[in-house]
Amino acid sequence: MSDPLTLPNLNIEQFDVPTSDDFPPIVDGRKPRILLLYGSLRTRSFSRLVVEECERLLSLMGAEAKVFDPSGLPLPDDADDSHGKVQELRDLMAWSEGQVWCSPERHGSMTSIMKAQLDWVPLSIGAVRPTQGKTLAVMQVSGGSQSFNAVNQMRILGRWMRMITIPNQSSVAKAFLEFGDDDRMKPSPYYNRIVDVMEELMKFTLLTRGNSAYLTDRYSERVESGEALIARVNLPKI
Repeated sequence: MSDPLTLPNLNIEQFDVPTSDDFPPIVDGRKPRILLLYGSLRTRSFSRLVVEECERLLSLMGAEAKVFDPSGLPLPDDADDSHGKVQELRDLMAWSEGQVWCSPERHGSMTSIMKAQLDWVPLSIGAVRPTQGKTLAVMQVSGGSQSFNAVNQMRILGRWMRMITIPNQSSVAKAFLEFGDDDRMKPSPYYNRIVDVMEELMKFTLLTRGNSAYLTDRYSERVESGEALIARVNLPKI
């Protein structure tokens, strides 16, 4: 009889990236809809490359993933909200059930490109809150040593925008060393963490599907809505 504390010889190929078969069956046939944002316009943007790795992983896991290209998006308030890129971004926000935000860290914070994308999305459009109840994963890339300033800031934004930000996150240090000439991420603990984050995002998105409105419902807002309704009902008739 073998020692129960002795592990068998394992092959690394047994540890595969999760696929759609590893998640609960999607009853209504709708794949989880995930929007991915990145925060750099460089020709070889490492935040974009990380997002593209995430897009591949999410597709493998059974999601429908779309990446927004921020090139051409005007600065907030420097154009009308009817601008084509603004409308594209807002439409994708409304379409998504979950999101991935990945920004470089620049001067100890997220980039202005990342922040501009989020600033174009108001907390409400008419009676609709475009981000409320959606799941969110935050990630960052750094040119130097590992840091968490950008992900910490994005967590604050996610909370402000009423999103369900998952516990796990990713911060890739010296990102220029983590990608090959083919722009694919090399095997590493950083890559493993990105797989972890995408797997957790999928789980939270599936678990909260159909329940996000309930989870983000607030007593104070019900009171406010009730007061507004009473005021309308009691308006004097002309």
